[in-house]
Amino acid sequence: MTEIAPSILSADFSKLGEEVKKISNCNNVNYLHLDVMDGNFVPNITIGPDVIKSIRKESDLIFDTHLMINNPENHIKAFVDAGSDIITIHYEATTHIDSVLTQIKSLDKKAGISIVPSTNENVLDYILDKVDLILVMTVNPGFGGQKFLESQIEKIRNIRQKIDNSGKDILLQVDGGINDKTAKISVEAGADILVSGSYIFNHDNYQEKINKLI
Repeated sequence: MTEIAPSILSADFSKLGEEVKKISNCNNVNYLHLDVMDGNFVPNITIGPDVIKSIRKESDLIFDTHLMINNPENHIKAFVDAGSDIITIHYEATTHIDSVLTQIKSLDKKAGISIVPSTNENVLDYILDKVDLILVMTVNPGFGGQKFLESQIEKIRNIRQKIDNSGKDILLQVDGGINDKTAKISVEAGADILVSGSYIFNHDNYQEKINKLI
């Protein structure tokens, strides 16, 4: 079954603890996607380790932390200590990809790599043995509520093929503009995990929306 990772980027931050608790009680949700933005790698600024640490006690879900920040190697330990289970960095955000992935895994956490729409998937070839998760951005990162870029479907298919050919246990995650229609397209292309924010959180009945994504 397709996994759903609700993104708290679209949650009501005035009652974030309640939102996390509510989404954690939904069926068919094992991941909570945490978008961290620094105002440099992307224009927006969101949360940091202290916020993640404060909501960790509200949920037993897998904390799937997506670092949209420059030089993530300087902050990995802080996000580990805050309670992250998976830490995904951007290929475009550091010149030390290999060593940062090694750093994450040395702290007994799962390591992910993400690429923006303009980055060719072939850059992943030399690090497939270092990653547990590959995140394909189907919008330009930085803000929630954007429209799904259908140009990325072929990229998802190509990465699915790379993973299958490698024989490695790597999860393929898709993030950006995910709704009931684009979810189906992404899964058909090979996605294992779908990140969805505004589609879920902009409605009162979270479970109803989650069910439509599966």
